[in-house]
Amino acid sequence: MTHKEKALEYFGDKFHCSQSVIAAFAEECGLTEEKALKLGACFGGGMRKGEVCGACAGALMVLGALYGQSDSSDLESRMTANKVNDEMMERFAQRCGSYICKDLLKCDISTQEGVSYALENKLFTEFCPQMVANAVDILEEIIKEQR
Repeated sequence: MTHKEKALEYFGDKFHCSQSVIAAFAEECGLTEEKALKLGACFGGGMRKGEVCGACAGALMVLGALYGQSDSSDLESRMTANKVNDEMMERFAQRCGSYICKDLLKCDISTQEGVSYALENKLFTEFCPQMVANAVDILEEIIKEQR
């Protein structure tokens, strides 16, 4: 199963977009499925405030696990993490129109009105899966380029 298929399966099983992306890459990140799902749990729906899209946030978690700085003297890994962070954000915005959840959904899901709008317009079931797929595609491109 591809990363994209895994991520979409998690999302179809009612996990948040953020959880779906990081869990699809759990093995590469040195995480168990359970730990990946827990790490991504508070980032869905732009941290439930319509901020940075959870699918994008999940991808950033993967990039952090793969390229992030863990030694204060390792400035090269810090620069690499900064670079892949910027690439992810820029490419996601280019491909999707924004990386801000409420801009993507055209509603504010931190409000009951916004949630109702999203549900009525099937955004969580028809629009958000494409954001998950886009995040995985971009993430795979960046990982390939880092090799």
